[in-house]
Amino acid sequence: MSNTSNGKGKVVIVSGPSGVGKSTICKEIIKKLDYVYLSVSVTTRPKSDAEVDGQDYWFISEEEFQERIDKGLLLEHAEVFGHLYGTPKDKVEEALQAGKVVILEIDVQGAKIAKTVYPDAVMIFILAPSERDLAERLNYRGREAGEVAEERLNGASAEIAVAWQYYEHMVINEDLQQAVNECVQIVENAKSET
Repeated sequence: MSNTSNGKGKVVIVSGPSGVGKSTICKEIIKKLDYVYLSVSVTTRPKSDAEVDGQDYWFISEEEFQERIDKGLLLEHAEVFGHLYGTPKDKVEEALQAGKVVILEIDVQGAKIAKTVYPDAVMIFILAPSERDLAERLNYRGREAGEVAEERLNGASAEIAVAWQYYEHMVINEDLQQAVNECVQIVENAKSET
């Protein structure tokens, strides 16, 4: 596995609790910076009506997921709220070799693993302005049943506690444009370090 200190590309890890706006922020970064590649994760969770296979996630079966683990094709993988998520290793390496900044939108479990593979990765954690805001965002999404949304909200506190230990950048998504601008600046700074 190559290290990003080879001067080619750079890994930027973006994490945060469910419903905080990570995906929206990452998509806005991609629109603004043409040298950024957003890694698309594989998952075993069902696809929502609003999601596009291969764009939001690669939706695969548990058997396919296990096969990817067995073949060593995933950079990191974790079980989150009863579903498996993972980052395809080959796509990340291709983008890094092409000199891209690679954004990994992954949870804190996966981020800790990815950081061991790419020790110079820049880590950004997205926060909601308050727990109440996060609860409202989860309810607004309407993707999860009540008990799953409650479980995600409870898990957010543990994620945030870990984030304060491992992440260099904490960005509060109170105003979307401001949060996007902060993240774009962090990515631009990361690119200039390569």
